[in-house]
Formats: sequence, structure tokens, C-alpha cells
Amino acid sequence: MDERTRRRALRDAYRAQRREAAVYLLRNRVTGRGLLGSTVDLASLRNRLEFARATATPSALDLRLADDARRYGVEAFELEVVEPLEVAPTMTEADVRADLAALEQLCRERLDPSTLY
Repeated sequence: MDERTRRRALRDAYRAQRREAAVYLLRNRVTGRGLLGSTVDLASLRNRLEFARATATPSALDLRLADDARRYGVEAFELEVVEPLEVAPTMTEADVRADLAALEQLCRERLDPSTLY
């Protein structure tokens, strides 16, 4: 197998992986406030949080968290999966994003706005 074929196979395998989509809350354990959001790739968000912790880099997090991340440290933040989304193989990326937006809105309605960033 030549290099080009190997790269194409790796790329195709990566794209075929089922990513975990979810509504999440990045909660500041010190203040109790949280940032509600949604993602089509929860593993990527976990990696970004771990990178921010490992390098003590608040800028790796959402900009809305920057002040508190500098004040309390990146270690003060934890990731909570609020609502996972069951992604059917027939769903397009647009379908997944639309369902996540609706789920996020429902979760936002259940939470006290004063506890959110």
C-alpha cells in the first residue's frame, strides 16, 4: 500500500467514526456558574479541557470563561454531560446540529439563568 492510499484509508476511517454529540456544561466548581453549550464531538471538547489543564492555558477555553479561568485556574472547571444525543447513522451533520440546538434550548430553559455565563 503506497503512502497516498494509506492516508486516504486513515482519513476515511476517521470520518467514519461515530462521534459522541451532547449538550454539556463547563462548570466552575468555585463559583457554581457554568457555560452551557453543545458539540458534535465531545471527545474534542474533553481534549481541549485537558490541554488547558495540562498547560495552564485559560485561552484554550471559551472566551466567556477567560476571566474566571485566570482568577480561579483552569483546574476549577469540570465538564458535565447534560444531555447526550443519540446519533442515528442516517442523520446528516445538519440534522445533528439542529437536534443539538433544540436540546440545548430545552436544557437552557431548565437552568437558572443567573448560574450561567
